Amino acid sequence: MKFDLKNMSRKELEKLKANVEKALAKLSAADKKAALVAAEKAAAAHGFSLAEITGDAAPRKPKTGPKKISAPKYKNPADVTQTWTGKGRQPDWFKAAIAAGTTPDAMEI
Repeated sequence: MKFDLKNMSRKELEKLKANVEKALAKLSAADKKAALVAAEKAAAAHGFSLAEITGDAAPRKPKTGPKKISAPKYKNPADVTQTWTGKGRQPDWFKAAIAAGTTPDAMEI
């Protein structure tokens, strides 16, 4: 099928271009699928699965939901709105209270 590109309008050329791109995408997907089937057959001929050869055989960690927020374990005796879970870096108010002689047990909630 030949097209006379010189005599086509811009609209016709753009439509032709869109159709060509769509056709190329379909062919690319079909080629990719055929290559995958051929690779799986070749791996099976040697006694392996394609996943084993490519390293995809390892079980993947399942996706989990959002992390749980830990409950606070300590509160600031000077300002009870300030709390700390006891995990991670110690807040400045906790360090200052310890330096002032307050025990961590006294600040537990």
